Amino acid sequence: LSLALCCKVVNLLLCFGPALWCYQGQFSCEETCRDPSHWVGQFPNCGGLRQSPINIVTGKAHVNSALTPLTFLGHNEPINITVDNIGTSAHFSLPQSVRLSGGALPGHYRAANFHFHWGHELSPGSEHTLNGERLPMEMHIVHIKEPYGSLAEAEHDVGGIALLSFLFEESADDHVHLDTVIEALGRVQGNEMVNFRLSDIVPSAAELHSYYRYVGSMTTPGCEQSVAWTVFQKSLPISSRQVPIVSKCRFWTGKPMVDNFRPTQPLDGRVVYKSNLGNPLLSFSPVCYVLLLAILYAFNLLQH
Repeated sequence: LSLALCCKVVNLLLCFGPALWCYQGQFSCEETCRDPSHWVGQFPNCGGLRQSPINIVTGKAHVNSALTPLTFLGHNEPINITVDNIGTSAHFSLPQSVRLSGGALPGHYRAANFHFHWGHELSPGSEHTLNGERLPMEMHIVHIKEPYGSLAEAEHDVGGIALLSFLFEESADDHVHLDTVIEALGRVQGNEMVNFRLSDIVPSAAELHSYYRYVGSMTTPGCEQSVAWTVFQKSLPISSRQVPIVSKCRFWTGKPMVDNFRPTQPLDGRVVYKSNLGNPLLSFSPVCYVLLLAILYAFNLLQH
């Protein structure tokens, strides 16, 4: 069989039975897994109208003054975290002492984990794109709305999950503290990092007043549409030396873990908002928060 015909046969087989999902970079005729274009066959939510990631056209984002600075708890505290290879990414588990509120989010949230999406040495791999440009890497910090006890519970609430997105931009100098995380990726199974601080990787709260907000989904199956996304305008540095080292991690297939990102999804009528960049320290009445939430989630409510 030719390669093209072989792949068609594999795709037909996937239509008639369950299969593991994978990223496009993993898919081949030897691996019977569903690449992103076929996720919807097993996970219907992946074909929904509020999917992530998206391309953010910065000039079309609507300024919303209710998007005040977020409140971060536990970012400066030393914590012990475990790192696990889940087959498609490496998850860094976070303790419940790391919390998030403010920024017009509909409640208080506790952290669950952080993880990364990247490309490979010659190609960028962020999930969100800015004005059509894909950046080298993206970090997600996943938070669960209180009082939910797990992601599975939070996924049933339209605002049950708050995801913070940090985009990495290539720089001449290393991100000094990122080396510790990159090294952990190379020995990822059951590895523990002690005395780790999130503030070693992400900027201080004072530098995170500028961000984009939209309603979307998880970027992996089952693509649950229950996420309030915050994509920060400030990028994080990563050097050309550090980019290829990230791929020391391995997929469940044994292949190098590269290109572990989902392609951008249609906006489908959603509005992307941005914080009031001109004067982020202004305070607003609770009415503003209620108005923002009504706008952000009205589209979702219309779907039910």
